[in-house]
Amino acid sequence: DAVYPVLFVDCVNVKIRDGAVANRPVYVVLAVTCDGHREILGLWAGDGGEGAKYWQNVLAELQNRGVRDVLMLVCDGLKGLPEAVNTVFPATVVQLCIVHLIRTTLKYISRADWDKAARDLKPVYTAANEDEALARLAEFSEKWQAKYPAAVRAWERSWSEVVPFLSFPPPIRKIISTTNAIESLNARYRRSVNACGHFPNETAALKRLYLTTLALDPTGKGRKRWTSRWKEAMNAFDIAFDGRLSAERV
Repeated sequence: DAVYPVLFVDCVNVKIRDGAVANRPVYVVLAVTCDGHREILGLWAGDGGEGAKYWQNVLAELQNRGVRDVLMLVCDGLKGLPEAVNTVFPATVVQLCIVHLIRTTLKYISRADWDKAARDLKPVYTAANEDEALARLAEFSEKWQAKYPAAVRAWERSWSEVVPFLSFPPPIRKIISTTNAIESLNARYRRSVNACGHFPNETAALKRLYLTTLALDPTGKGRKRWTSRWKEAMNAFDIAFDGRLSAERV
């Protein structure tokens, strides 16, 4: 399509034998169409660790295939990805998955304090605007900085990718707060490739993932439920992005 409201990006590691068996990333782009449907735009086999530079190549290929505009791209916080995205689509808002950031924060916190810390974090990402969120983050920092400084730094370091989320209304926040949509897809991919152990080459691995994709929703019921959930968000997207969504559809 010429325009997509949201792209979710992630990668899944697949064992491929190339001399020796090694993990190879397969990059996945899950798009939401203007009608609220899910589309998997492609599977790309990389040759090393997940990198922002490779994502830039993937997005450039999508541009060459006819994509003119992407309103938002939701990712898991890969370093350098916002710059790579904006090189190809300058107007795209890159949003960090809030759930990923919470999980990262809790890695630095003792399990005994997880519930308290998570409860203290909630006012930050549910704040009405950025100023309120910064005030709540300051309160979180004051309470936990001495005991878990790395947890506080995780939010400070990622703040520029958190800020876009705070400027949107609840229908959009609900949709972009997590990459669960693509993580659920990747979970299906992992089960499929793990059943095979490893693959003799890249082509065999991609064929397996392609066949898994075709079998995802044979009855169409999942597609129908997903589409109905996106109707309210689509209206909010068109207003929040000054008609870019409807203008491209005319």
